[in-house]
Amino acid sequence: MKLSDFDFELPSNLIAQSPVYPRDTSKMLVIDQNNFADQRFFDLPNYITKNDLVICNNTKVIASRLEGRRNNTSIQITLHKKNNNDTWHAFAKPAKKLKTNDELKFNSLNAKIIDKLEMGEIIIKFNCNNDELLNKLSEIGTMPLPPYIKRNEPNEYDDNLNYQTVFAKNLGAVAAPTAGLHFTNEILKTLIKSKINIDYVTLHVGAGTFLPVKSEDINNHKMHSEWGEVSNQVVEKIIACRRNGGKIISIGTTTLRILETAFNASTGILKPFAGHTNVFIKPGYNFNSTDILLTNFHLPKSTLLMLVYAFGGIENIKSAYKYAIENKYRFFSYGDCCLIRKSNE
Repeated sequence: MKLSDFDFELPSNLIAQSPVYPRDTSKMLVIDQNNFADQRFFDLPNYITKNDLVICNNTKVIASRLEGRRNNTSIQITLHKKNNNDTWHAFAKPAKKLKTNDELKFNSLNAKIIDKLEMGEIIIKFNCNNDELLNKLSEIGTMPLPPYIKRNEPNEYDDNLNYQTVFAKNLGAVAAPTAGLHFTNEILKTLIKSKINIDYVTLHVGAGTFLPVKSEDINNHKMHSEWGEVSNQVVEKIIACRRNGGKIISIGTTTLRILETAFNASTGILKPFAGHTNVFIKPGYNFNSTDILLTNFHLPKSTLLMLVYAFGGIENIKSAYKYAIENKYRFFSYGDCCLIRKSNE
């Protein structure tokens, strides 16, 4: 398939600029083989049984956007990936005049540019260790909202709260696992009261998830790498769920991607995993870990949309997105969600 196969017209007024409150009142489109049902997220427990297993991504978003200066010039950077040698990949604006060895100042933080890459990306090293950096980021950094969310006022909404899931635990993401944003503590309690099993994986979502696909031949696209972990406990629960005839519900494309990474297609065995993944899921992919996917509505020409096409069936998802647009569903990170049963295609 070509990149143009994943394009669609989206009215700009359907791009969600703010969260809904309460979170669980967001709309949820249930997609089951060309059958669509308009629901609210608080209806989710009605679609899950006690034999099923719900798996969420418990990554926690770092306040990774920094405002600072290079000499007398203002600069903004967004950290998006930590390297093994305590350097960081970051996107810089403006980046054109930046050079290797330039010094950057961000209030109490200083950094040096180690390398300058393409598309506004730089590699930098801070003047402190990683633990100190994370503490300082929580004080002076801001949430790395995606570029399609525009703020009239910096504190118009409490993004430090709203752009974080209620089960966020493991600090390391620079973008939220947005399907999880719909959950409230009340929904979690309802699921637990119904004896529905819930467990967690970690995938530290990178800002590369927002990078556009440049190649018309999607097979030439190189996925960004992200760190994730699937514990032995989760593996054992998935095996037990399958044995009992239950379904695996992945909350978000990030959860699905790390579960698929942990599954060895050649041996047919799911094993615990910890490390980096750059798995690229597109139509034709054979899913092994998940039966039902909860996810938001994604950008045209994005790898996330390609994954959803692969999971739900191309024509099925095209019809669902057309239906969502006609019925004023809100798109992208702060938008509404859909519950998709895996296609038999």
